[in-house]
Amino acid sequence: MPGKEIPDIIVGRLPVYLRALRHMRENGQQTTSSQELGESVGISAAQIRKDLSQFGEFGKQGTGYHIPYLIDKLCEILKVDRVWDVAVVGAGDMGHALTRYQGFINRGFRITMVFDKKQELVGKKIGDLTIQSVDRMIEVIKTGKVSIAMLTVPATAAQKIADQLVEAGVKAILNYAPISLNVPEGVIVQYIDPSTHLQRMTYYL
Repeated sequence: MPGKEIPDIIVGRLPVYLRALRHMRENGQQTTSSQELGESVGISAAQIRKDLSQFGEFGKQGTGYHIPYLIDKLCEILKVDRVWDVAVVGAGDMGHALTRYQGFINRGFRITMVFDKKQELVGKKIGDLTIQSVDRMIEVIKTGKVSIAMLTVPATAAQKIADQLVEAGVKAILNYAPISLNVPEGVIVQYIDPSTHLQRMTYYL
């Protein structure tokens, strides 16, 4: 909501709610309650009501939430009521898997370009996309006005590539490299390091 600072932890829960609501809709369900939604995602009903109230009133006492309406509103809040073009940098195993993954498009994202520095990979295809050289990355991303990138390069190369992505106008980076990136204010970085999550889980084993 413009002019209102929403805690990132709340923003991070909205896609979880959206996924659960879409699953309900696919099963033919039209309404739900904060209690039912909470049980499906492992979050208290009170927390769900509190989170959603940050953005307005979406349900009615006694009747709950109209699922298609709430899906539309969450898509609007998360700005995935449109399709965002995404660049993938790094055409190794992870880059291949992300580029071929079919689950992005119905969530508001479409991978439109993929880059790698290895000349033996440049010109090869991943699905319908041709791997392009990182030497042309800044120019191609600027021309395509792409503002989101996924970074699947080795940690040693990640900061240099991130700098180039920022120069190209990218405002959001999903980083799979096991390293923290330094980026200017206004550029968002999210980190996905499977090893970190595995280590977090083994604490409980």
